[in-house]
Amino acid sequence: MNKKQKKLLGRILAAAALLVLLHFLPVEGWPRFVLYMVPYLLIGHDVLSKAWYGIRHGQVFDECFLMVVATLGAIVLGLTTDGDYTEAVAVMLFYQTGEWFQSWAVDRSRRSIGALMDIRPDYANLETEDGLEQVDPDEVEPGTVIVIRPGEKVPIDGVVAEGTSSLDAAALTGESLPRDVGPGETVLSGCVNLTGVLRVKTTRAFEESTASRILDLVENAAARKAGAENFITRFARVYTPAVCLGALAVAVVPPLVRLAALGLAPQWSVWLYRALSFLVISCPCALVISIPLTFFAGIGGASGAGVLVKGANFLETLAKTTCVVFDKTGTLTRGDFTVTEVTPAALDREALLETAALAEIASSHPIAKSVRAAWGGEPDRRRVTDIREHSGRGITARVDGRTVAAGNRRLMEELSVPCPIEDPEVGAVLHIAVEGQYAGRLTIADQVKPTAREAVAALAKAGVAETVMLTGDVESAARQAAGALGISKVFSGLLPADKVAKVEELLTARPGGGAVAFVGDGINDAPVLARADVGVAMGAMGSDAAIEAADVVLMDDDPRKLPQAMAIARRCMAIVRENIVFSIGVKVLCLALVALGLAGMWLAVFADVGVMVLAVLNAVRALWGKKPG
Repeated sequence: MNKKQKKLLGRILAAAALLVLLHFLPVEGWPRFVLYMVPYLLIGHDVLSKAWYGIRHGQVFDECFLMVVATLGAIVLGLTTDGDYTEAVAVMLFYQTGEWFQSWAVDRSRRSIGALMDIRPDYANLETEDGLEQVDPDEVEPGTVIVIRPGEKVPIDGVVAEGTSSLDAAALTGESLPRDVGPGETVLSGCVNLTGVLRVKTTRAFEESTASRILDLVENAAARKAGAENFITRFARVYTPAVCLGALAVAVVPPLVRLAALGLAPQWSVWLYRALSFLVISCPCALVISIPLTFFAGIGGASGAGVLVKGANFLETLAKTTCVVFDKTGTLTRGDFTVTEVTPAALDREALLETAALAEIASSHPIAKSVRAAWGGEPDRRRVTDIREHSGRGITARVDGRTVAAGNRRLMEELSVPCPIEDPEVGAVLHIAVEGQYAGRLTIADQVKPTAREAVAALAKAGVAETVMLTGDVESAARQAAGALGISKVFSGLLPADKVAKVEELLTARPGGGAVAFVGDGINDAPVLARADVGVAMGAMGSDAAIEAADVVLMDDDPRKLPQAMAIARRCMAIVRENIVFSIGVKVLCLALVALGLAGMWLAVFADVGVMVLAVLNAVRALWGKKPG
């Protein structure tokens, strides 16, 4: 609880105590009026000040104005009738109680999002002749080597140059399991170094690093209003003046009708009391406060789960998504090649892998890297000579004095080496020949992420009518991946422009009448991410262009976070609908009861403050993310 909240709570308790005390004091007349004004001014002086400020600046019809008119009217009624000022003080007291609950709820939401601020590093360590020097991360240029000791935050994105350690990335991804890193591996700012000392070569400036970009996204998210928020803003602008006129009509029209048409006493005080109650009930603060708070809490809940939503409007769109379109490589698959099958012929498995790895020793091609990784040995360049690259076909070299060829079927045909084994439909194939004799085959393919199938199944369970894969891969590889994942439609051999065209077709069709989401990670996905109703980017390994173009970012690249984000969004929208129906429904009922004289100011207090408190407490539920299924 902050100082402002503590101060308001103190005023509420003091005013309540005075009100109870005055109820038992046998004081009448002007002394009673003066004594009751003490708790009234104690609890309501800031509301009176805000109302006066609004009047002076042309912003008359807000909740403060309504509270002041209603309570001052109740005081006037007390002066002219029975000297009872309890209702006037109680209305202001309960209104401020509602304001305290609202402040508490907003503060709780801000603390949830504000926890992200802990990922912002305060300094970076540079090595100097005198030891480590702490400098502002803004001053560190890309390419600088920094030192990160155990317990310190990674200040800037970079690559480990020296050392091994475990990193806690919970603040970025929402996952508590530490990640081990070593030389050559990427580290992201905002992670906490847990064990060893790391020397990291920075790859970005501080303002472009992951932690800074995350904070910027979250801080600016509230600027983008959802449709429900825009509706409430427009509603309040029309509604507040209308209810003021309605209250005026309640105060004036029935007494005049009684006097002119029926010849009865006008009962001005009765109808003025009903009009004041009408004003208190009519205050739209439950809607005006709870709806934005719900979206704010929803964004906070999503960020705590490792999902960054760039605005309330995107949260609303995500909740309406019925079609999810995936890029393949890097989104549903790991995005790197792995040797998936070794088929020996003239050589055994280990000898085949070693021979292939040595033949590919000088190549930087992803397939060559995957072969060397599958072998796992330390390549000795002295064993390899006469390396010759055959463009688009493979490599020939002398390994341990023997002629080795490693390449596709075309290279084997050129060298007149028969391939007795058919190429598989999926994956790249590396045929190996030694001294003109066929030695075996390696199959290299991209691997599906272990969580991808679970994510697709969770989307179907969540009511997504259609899942689609768009990829530039050949049809056989695309169909195998789609079949393994349970994706309903697949389009292969697509260029970036073709992906945009396919998404536009889906936008026209709109399965189930809902929104279309696209999930991608590469630079070539940026146009499609921008074109879809809601673009979702992979945040850990995704390109800067994709993250910039996306509306939602999954910080740990886990596809399961998408159905979780949709569950959070749908929960948030359900809370919004609950608050709208509940707030308007209770107010309409109470307005009718007050206008008919069946309820008084106390019911008005409940209808206003009580409904606001309940709506605010309901909104806070959006902070706790809901897991899919």
